[in-house]
Amino acid sequence: MVEIRFHGRGGQGAVTSAELLALAAIKEGKYAQAFPAFGAERRGAPVLAFTRISDEVIKLRTGIYHPDVVIVLDPSLVKAVPVVAGLKEGGLVVLNSKKGPGDWKKELGRDDVQVASVDATSIAMEELGVPITNVVMLGALLKAKPLVDLEPLEEFIAQRFPRIAEQEIKAFRRAYQEARVE
Repeated sequence: MVEIRFHGRGGQGAVTSAELLALAAIKEGKYAQAFPAFGAERRGAPVLAFTRISDEVIKLRTGIYHPDVVIVLDPSLVKAVPVVAGLKEGGLVVLNSKKGPGDWKKELGRDDVQVASVDATSIAMEELGVPITNVVMLGALLKAKPLVDLEPLEEFIAQRFPRIAEQEIKAFRRAYQEARVE
């Protein structure tokens, strides 16, 4: 089983990302869960979302405290919340950043993890016209850790965002191509 924790801010689409990833896994015949963890937060406040993917039935119904993967939609969260808390040794951190993965390893204080980064904000602005990085970050995730095939995920992206499906998929593919993995 792979457990993923998304760190974002309200309005960035972390919950949507978690759901889209789970739907793509289910379409491929895997078992998956997606769920948020937030209270009365408002737009811009830190939020968490989670996804579990497994080849076997998932019986857990708890939060994810020791993820295999952490995805950070907003790099300012690294200083605001403990994004790598509980991340398993050898785990993966996927960051929205212009900085390279090597720079982030130092800042995160974790030499025992893999780091991937992509300038998701720039891609989102260029392709979508808004700094919403959720779908873009999924492209970077799949480059670093191919949990699901690209095509099923693109199908669900198109269904979720029918009016801007072409732009969302283009942004997703760019992130897949441009992500730097160390």
